[in-house]
Amino acid sequence: IGPGGDAGVVQVPGTEFGIAITVDCNARLVALDPYEGGKAVVAEAARNIACTGALPIGITDCLNFGNPEKPEVFFQFREAVGGMAEACEALGTPVTGGNVSLYNESPSGAVFPTPVIGMVGLAEDVDHVTRATFQQAGDTILLLGEPTSELGASEYLARIHRVTAGAPPRCDLRNERRLIDALLEAIQAGVVSSAHDCSDGGLAVALAECAMANREQRFSATVDLTAWPGISKRALLFGEAQARIVVSTATPAHVERIAAAHDVPARRIGVVAAADQPFRIQYEGGQLIAPVEQLASAYHNAIP
Repeated sequence: IGPGGDAGVVQVPGTEFGIAITVDCNARLVALDPYEGGKAVVAEAARNIACTGALPIGITDCLNFGNPEKPEVFFQFREAVGGMAEACEALGTPVTGGNVSLYNESPSGAVFPTPVIGMVGLAEDVDHVTRATFQQAGDTILLLGEPTSELGASEYLARIHRVTAGAPPRCDLRNERRLIDALLEAIQAGVVSSAHDCSDGGLAVALAECAMANREQRFSATVDLTAWPGISKRALLFGEAQARIVVSTATPAHVERIAAAHDVPARRIGVVAAADQPFRIQYEGGQLIAPVEQLASAYHNAIP
């Protein structure tokens, strides 16, 4: 797998092994809550690795912060490292090395605390390596994990309302561990067509990416999110709750059984459709509809 998905994968020459590689950081989360944000950047990287069918095995890091002689910056640094350490212990990803870049400031202030995570994972059989994008029309779309009402630190708030605010979504590392274990078991059983984690932009953006991120083969989707009437449509569509992965499969019952065995919520939310069908998300009280070509143009031509 080349660049553009959740993680890249390279095959080890002369073997059946693959090495999955990702680099990740959401600085907004760390700026608003350094400890939870530190946990979340490791957890997201681990989800990215697992979505390819690889087991996360280790990280390196690049810790970018402002002037540590200022108490508030040193606090950010200390808390972020503490959150990262807790996540690495919970997910079994030791820190093999890294570097620290400090005094990143301008006259307007310090950069957002940005602990960048480089993570690697091991895919024992490259035949089971999984893509982030949908693979065939007619597959059932499942959401592993649950939406929440959390909207803080979201891309939605940053892009639509120009504000970085609110408490970041809580990162429950036990849920993350269970989710990764369930996904890897399902991939190794050969019952997962695609897997893509929910992060920046939330569930609506993740579903759109599954449909059209592959330039060569686009799909659409018909999705029903009315099972969560108590969550506002903004949080449901664009909230960035942790521990969620969008999966497509031809055998949803098999995936559901594996998820249940790991105590991971799994709900059927839609069907993969042909690219000439409108991309549609139904929610309580309304729906979101867009042509796949319009989504693809916005995505692939963002940088002319």
